[in-house]
Amino acid sequence: MTRAKQNAALSALSRVPKSGVIGLGSGSTIVFFAEALSKLMKEGQAEISVVPSSYQAYMLAIQYGLPITNLDINPNLDLTVDGADEVDKELNLTKGGGGALLQEKIVASASKSLVIIVDESKLVDALATKFLIPVEVLPLSVGLVRRKLSDMGIIPILREAERKMGPVVTDNGNFILDLKFPEPINDPAKVNI
Repeated sequence: MTRAKQNAALSALSRVPKSGVIGLGSGSTIVFFAEALSKLMKEGQAEISVVPSSYQAYMLAIQYGLPITNLDINPNLDLTVDGADEVDKELNLTKGGGGALLQEKIVASASKSLVIIVDESKLVDALATKFLIPVEVLPLSVGLVRRKLSDMGIIPILREAERKMGPVVTDNGNFILDLKFPEPINDPAKVNI
């Protein structure tokens, strides 16, 4: 599996401009991309700054010596490279298994193009097949959002932290509800809640 993730990460390098600003996503495959981008830059083949989409991406940028900027300084990105939890045959995808979904979406929305790098383990016939669908919610709204989702026939599960008491807290200080749909999602546009 590691070789497939490395190959996916390396394939994204061909989309990176020679110079400019790109968004840096999160996840296990992005680790390989950050390392490869760092090598490319050290070899003088690219001059790139990155906008991290999470604390994980920020720490990767520091680890690999990637220059860091932000959306205040660079509101228009050439590209964002990110991962996904599931990708269906129509290229619909889910994100947020790692908990950075809101910032990842914001960084991606500032980009001219988005490259999603995944290995074959992320390919599914329909979304919500292998993973629950995460939604980031304000802590004060958890009860309300749970009730509304339950009324829609969706089971909301508050994501609990491991090795820490209480819920997972995102980089934004919010909670995550993992949604269990009654059946796989074949038409994501109809489920836009």
